[in-house]
Amino acid sequence: MLVKSIYTTYYSSPIGLLEIRVDEEAVNAILFVNTWKGPKLDESSLVSNPEKNVTAERCIQQLNEYFEGKRRVFDFPFRQDGTTFQLKVWNALLDIPYGKTISYLELSKRTGDVKAIRAVGTTNGKNQLCIVVPCHRIIGANGSLVGYGGDLWRKKWLLDHEAKYANGVQTLGEW
Repeated sequence: MLVKSIYTTYYSSPIGLLEIRVDEEAVNAILFVNTWKGPKLDESSLVSNPEKNVTAERCIQQLNEYFEGKRRVFDFPFRQDGTTFQLKVWNALLDIPYGKTISYLELSKRTGDVKAIRAVGTTNGKNQLCIVVPCHRIIGANGSLVGYGGDLWRKKWLLDHEAKYANGVQTLGEW
């Protein structure tokens, strides 16, 4: 069995600290540090690997651009392992345009099985690449914000952020 070397670093985003994990080939996890249900982590005790990693640096650069409203699609190498069904759901998430939302029901239709709505929801919740694989763009059929592992306030922030830039926000001096 081949053991992969994992590089870990942390990124301070406007909506909380993110842990970024990279193997030899790609980013395979971007996770909110303080969304897990155990004891609260002391963020000052978290230490990134001291060496540099080109893929992690590209990821951080593109996250900066996203949060600045300058990036809508990520093109650094990323990958997460899962079943064929999970990969199908996560790939379908990548087809949801920036600034748009769809329901869990619509996502299950897009993956080919309207009856798999619960499995689609569970898979959406297992996404390890928050923001980049946009599971935050999935909402309830009635338009409500439901089911986000990164906490609903973050989901709302991300959707508001994308809507603001998708609709051509101008700031003073851009005319």
